[in-house]
Formats: sequence, structure tokens, C-alpha cells
Amino acid sequence: MIPFLRSLISSTTLTVLNFRYIFLNGVCLVFALNFTACQSTDPADSNKTKSEVVNSIKLPAPAVISDAEKTKLHNACELWYDTVLKHTSFNGGMLVAKAGNIVFEQYNGTNPLGSKDSINDQTAFHIASVSKTFTAMAVLKLVETGKLHLEDEFSKYFPTFNYPGITIQSLLSHRSGLPNYLYFMEDLGWNDTINIKNENVFDYLVNRKAEIKNIAPPNTRFNYCNTNYSLLALLIEKISGISYPQYIQQTFFTPLNMTNSFVFTPAESKRASPNYDWRGQVIANNYLDYVYGDKNIYSTPRDLLIWHRALSSNLLFNAATLEAAYQPYSNERPGIKNYGLGWRMNIYPNGKKVIFHNGWWHGNNASFIRLLDEDITIIVLGNRYNRGIYKVYKLINSFSNYFEILEVEE
Repeated sequence: MIPFLRSLISSTTLTVLNFRYIFLNGVCLVFALNFTACQSTDPADSNKTKSEVVNSIKLPAPAVISDAEKTKLHNACELWYDTVLKHTSFNGGMLVAKAGNIVFEQYNGTNPLGSKDSINDQTAFHIASVSKTFTAMAVLKLVETGKLHLEDEFSKYFPTFNYPGITIQSLLSHRSGLPNYLYFMEDLGWNDTINIKNENVFDYLVNRKAEIKNIAPPNTRFNYCNTNYSLLALLIEKISGISYPQYIQQTFFTPLNMTNSFVFTPAESKRASPNYDWRGQVIANNYLDYVYGDKNIYSTPRDLLIWHRALSSNLLFNAATLEAAYQPYSNERPGIKNYGLGWRMNIYPNGKKVIFHNGWWHGNNASFIRLLDEDITIIVLGNRYNRGIYKVYKLINSFSNYFEILEVEE
């Protein structure tokens, strides 16, 4: 990590924590007393670990915007939706918000496909690689609380990991040089009747390193790779002492009241929406579907709006942590495209920056776009393969002058 950012994070973290301590003991004193009075007297409750104690985070009220602006933004979104998605096989939901105010929201299709149950604001979709934003911010939460450092090598926490020079930051920014487990596990003869777990990916990397092709030196170039985030999920588990699904639930979903979001596990299989190819045929799960960190979070447009608002409010992270997350770390290629710590970004010649992440897994497509200057969130999720979802990027010019030439990343 850039030295000044580390020192900035350290000093800012202390300042913010001190402020929150005063805030909680001052402004929220009555809440604390009421909460204590309402606690159970069951002795079993006293045995709960600190990791099980989850505090609710109340987001600020949406900022006031005029009816005229709402109408203008709604009409722009409706025009795009009617032109690109409405007359296709789109099976999903779209939401656009400004300053926390929903200006456009539309759901289409059924779940399961062909049933009488219409998709609505509580229908959770596999958000595919948008899951990486949660994994990255979970790691940054551990950094912010001093439990690890971005410049630490991964081997510090996993001594058998025989890839010198790979740091936490290089995993987050896809600069580790590691190849994608989606391919090397198959190349090395993994039995596709057995589900791959994160531990299996680690084991193959370590014990069969000599057989793995296309390993590059770390920190030499950007190479988008799911392996990085599979390893980061293991790191979260190692440092936190609880499973990745538990950590994401306790750190983000429960405090933020993201009630329709969850990490897919066998126990959650009944909650998971099926997904379909463009013809509408079910795509069955396979042996790759049980690795998490890189994918496997299910969510809704409304829950992702909460995620955006929580990140924008500085209630979850201090400003220096967010600044580090949104810094471009892949500068070896000229152009607008770059990657931060778990976030894609396009940086245009006029200085405008788009923070976003798209996702694709099986028949699931996801686009999560954040315009920080305007406090705009654009979210489209679907579970029937539809490339039109990624074209929502064009909509950003309805809110400000960002680009002249469109470039879209999956």
C-alpha cells in the first residue's frame, strides 16, 4: 500500500473511532440505557461471543430533491428501460436512486420462470462478481481495525502459501499474478462430481504449484482473477475466527437491515433463485458453485441501494479507507479503465470517475454503478442471461457529462 495512505488510514481511524465513542456515549445514551433494560436475563446470553453481538446501523434520511428533478430522472431511466430491456426476455429488477431517493424502480418476470409468482423488490438474485465489493470491504474493515495491513504478504497468515511477494493489496487489486481456479482446477484433473471449496483452491495452489500454468510475477500487471477473492475469503475467516458467510452477515447484512441478502451455502439453497440461459432453460449448479468470496452473494436492488448508501455515509468506514478503495492501482495501460480495491472504475479525461462492478455467473447478470459526485446509484439484476443489462452504463450521461465513447466491462 502507498505509505501515505497507510499513515492516513491509521490516524483517521483513531480520529473517527474517538468521535464515534463520544457520539455513542453522548447522543445515544438513552438508546444504550433502553437497550440494556430490554436485554434478556437468560444466563445463556452472557455466553455470547463478541462476534455474535451485532449493532444496528441507522442510515441518514435521504436528501431532499425536487419533484421536477425526480420526474426528469425518472423519465430518462424509463426511456432507457423501455428501449433496451422492456421488450426483451429480461427477468429481474432495475432501480435508480439519487441521494437515497428512488427515482425509478421496475421489476419484470417471474420466479421461478414460468410460474405465477412475480419478481418483486424482495426477490434476491445472484449478483456474481458484484460480490467482490463485499469481500473487499470486509478485508478493509479488518485493515481499518488494525487486524491486518494491506502490504502484508498473504503468507504471513498462511505460512505454507509458497508464492512470495503476493500481498493483501495485490489480491484485492488483481495484481497477484495467480491464474484463475475456474480453469486450473479442471486442468489438474479435479473430479467434477465433487464440489470445490475455497480450501481446495488453496491446497491445489500450494501443493501442485509446479503443475499450474501461467503464474506471473506479482505486482507486474492487472489480471482479473477469481482466485484472488477465493483466497481473501479464507483470510477473512482466519482473521475473524468465523466463517465468511457469518462475517458478511454480521458485519454488513444484519446491521444494515439488508434482510434479503445472503451468502449462498448448501443451507441457503432453498432461498437461491434459479437461473436460466437466454432461451429460458434452467442452468444447474455445478462443482464450481460452492466457492465464495469471488461470487455467491444473493441480493436485491433495494439492498444494494442500502449498500451504496452505507458506503457513502461514512458510517461503515472512514474517509481514508474509502479513498484507498477507490484509488486506481492498475496504471500500466493507458486508458480510462482501472481497478481499485474491489471496485472497477472508469476515469475520464474530464476528471469524472465512475465506481462500479458488473457480474456474470451462469445465467445471472448484474450491474452496480455508483456516481459519487452526484450520489447516483444504478442497479440492474437479472437471472435470465441478458447482455442488455450491461448497457445501463449508457444511462450515466443522463446525470452528468461523463463520456463521449462508451466502454462496458463485464
